[in-house]
Amino acid sequence: MRRGVPFDTALTRGLGTLPEVDRRLAHELAAGVLRQAATLDALLATFIKRGLNSVDAASLEVLRLGAYQLRHLDRVPPHAAVATSVDLAGEVAGDRLRGFVNAILRKVAAVGREVTADPLRDDVTRLSEAWSHPAWLVARWIARFGADDTEGLLEWNNSHPPLVVQPARVSLGDLARLFAEVGIPAFPAPYDAGLVVEATRPTQLPGYESGDFFVQDPAQALVVRFCAFGDGAVIFDACAAPGGKTLGLTRRAARVIAADLGRRRVPRLRENLLRAGLGHEHVIMADALHPPVRPVMAYLLDAPCLGTGTFARHPDARLRVREAALSRLAAEQAQLLDAAADRVAAGGVLTYATCSLEPEEDEMQVDAFLSRHPEFVRRPPAGFPAELLSAAGDLCLLPHQHGMDGAFAARLVRVA
Repeated sequence: MRRGVPFDTALTRGLGTLPEVDRRLAHELAAGVLRQAATLDALLATFIKRGLNSVDAASLEVLRLGAYQLRHLDRVPPHAAVATSVDLAGEVAGDRLRGFVNAILRKVAAVGREVTADPLRDDVTRLSEAWSHPAWLVARWIARFGADDTEGLLEWNNSHPPLVVQPARVSLGDLARLFAEVGIPAFPAPYDAGLVVEATRPTQLPGYESGDFFVQDPAQALVVRFCAFGDGAVIFDACAAPGGKTLGLTRRAARVIAADLGRRRVPRLRENLLRAGLGHEHVIMADALHPPVRPVMAYLLDAPCLGTGTFARHPDARLRVREAALSRLAAEQAQLLDAAADRVAAGGVLTYATCSLEPEEDEMQVDAFLSRHPEFVRRPPAGFPAELLSAAGDLCLLPHQHGMDGAFAARLVRVA
């Protein structure tokens, strides 16, 4: 992952043919260290006289893995966590490191699990270190949500999101019965936006190979519902990979043109649509800045964004997010919206969506677009749950309030 491979891809490569019980533990260790990295580093630094910078990257990962087990995993006895870390240190750096890791982790074990908060520390520093999030992002969230709600959001981001699946080639009820027949517990997601399944590997669930379902958080399913493009629409999905929203849209569409520019993303998009699509999805490689379609009545722009609403599901994302990227992404989103405006027919719907919590990418972006394009107006779908909408009528999902990923969407109708 340090070489830039996304966490889920690196995890799949790394786990190989491990038995299921070991896969779960390996996943817990890897994701847990990512979620708690800042807290673990702050703890380890108190016992390393020359500082964390004196420890090479591989050795530091060993210390983090050991410290995470000692502080956060009740089912791993302290002596086992220390012993396995010492053995791993020997594999990574030879015998010279074994004594060092043993000494540091024994001190960590002696501290115990209790953490005493320092009331003199400001909220930004306290929360960013306690929950391992970038301080600049915590500061933004405190200014917007307040310290208490921000801590709730950070706590959600450090939790383990459930596996949620959406129906593809069968109904939601049929999918629930399919799981029940083989004894797999499942229950409705919030707002009936999918099924929460008590399992860890979707590829081993019944119906996967036959394309009966696909994996998608309730937030993204609600974005699809919010689009309300209507039955029999021809839809242009401008940034479609990996295809979750395309699969949601296709159930009621006459045709979905699924476009993406990424050479590595398009094959994955095509694979997902072949497995669980209905046959009227058409994959093309295209730049959303130059959409290769005539004006359509239904256009989805799921724009590239910081992704700050999906930190629970992607624990590595917080390590990559940079404040400087916000203005660059906002400028790109504005260009994509302007390009989309020319490809929406009169009376058609343009839905703009992100998985970001940042106003510059969400409501502010839409406000600016409407000021440039008075031919569009906000028009949320009738009957949509009011508690999920902002005062302006945009879909606004917050993890700590709605119990799912964060997401934003604006439904814009071309009236002229």
